[in-house]
Amino acid sequence: MCQLASVYELVQSHRITAVIYTAAMLNLAEAIGGETKSVAELASLVSAEESALRRLLITLTTLGLCRQAEQGRFAMTDLGRQLDRAGDPSFKDWVIFEGEMLMQSWSGLLASVRTGKTAAQLRGDGDDRYAAAGNPPEWTRRFNAAMVSLTRSIVPKIIAAHDFSAARIVMDVGGGTGELIGGVLQHTPHLEGVVFDLARCEAEACAHFERLGIADRGRFVAGNFFEEIPRGADTILMKSILHNWKDDRCEVILRNCRDALPAGGTLIAIERIMPDAIAGPESLSCAMSDLNMLRGPGGRERTEAEYRKLAASAGFRLIGTADVGVFSLIQFRSGEN
Repeated sequence: MCQLASVYELVQSHRITAVIYTAAMLNLAEAIGGETKSVAELASLVSAEESALRRLLITLTTLGLCRQAEQGRFAMTDLGRQLDRAGDPSFKDWVIFEGEMLMQSWSGLLASVRTGKTAAQLRGDGDDRYAAAGNPPEWTRRFNAAMVSLTRSIVPKIIAAHDFSAARIVMDVGGGTGELIGGVLQHTPHLEGVVFDLARCEAEACAHFERLGIADRGRFVAGNFFEEIPRGADTILMKSILHNWKDDRCEVILRNCRDALPAGGTLIAIERIMPDAIAGPESLSCAMSDLNMLRGPGGRERTEAEYRKLAASAGFRLIGTADVGVFSLIQFRSGEN
């Protein structure tokens, strides 16, 4: 079992239960048996969508219930065989009992793995859980507060990992209430900063700038990054934005970023990077977040190579990456507009 470093990780333990429950309900242990099987074989055997099932299997691998064999095949470990009703011991029925109690709080994973659709799509609620009209004010308040607490914990690491001295104006696209740009401006007195997000975030962002004493250098611009991103900044920040969306939607965001930046401008994405090869428990946080994207907004966590390809499709070059806690700072450079 992986060592948990903080309350942030402990409070997400319910996701582990949801993952194991989903594996039990799909009869994965029985389908794999004592062999190794390809994802395509397993998808047919358990009636699941192949890409979504691969993501589940990767997460089960980080938990030690599966292991990845040659040529992308998977096998059950001794621990994983306890999900087989014929196993000795077998805890399958107990897993289902516990999982049924939990499903009300992390619902939709089983159906998402079967279909490849998000929980919202399965309910017929549309694709964008972030739309202004789609969520009550209390949900928006709690969401912003959660993002603030997570962002605040990594701002010092971002400052240490990237030299902002050459920048003049930095824009945080999808910057919410200004926690990230506020931290950057506090540590870099010559900078001007812009938060670009939906209008519902404006009042809190402006109040935050006042509290920090940077209202003369920080401002808010309302808009939608799928439509247009305002020009003027030489550096764009985006934290936990791209992982929310499928590739085609990310390409729209990235092209709008490219159009907003001058030639040679800098784009910094703060995202988790999925390892090319699953390395066990240390990959758990990223794999869990990937499944959360599957059942939630419909995005995914990506490898460095996938980010490189995605950026190239929108006219960016990947310059390099740096660790910033559980996230990575991914730096891109724009070409000619």
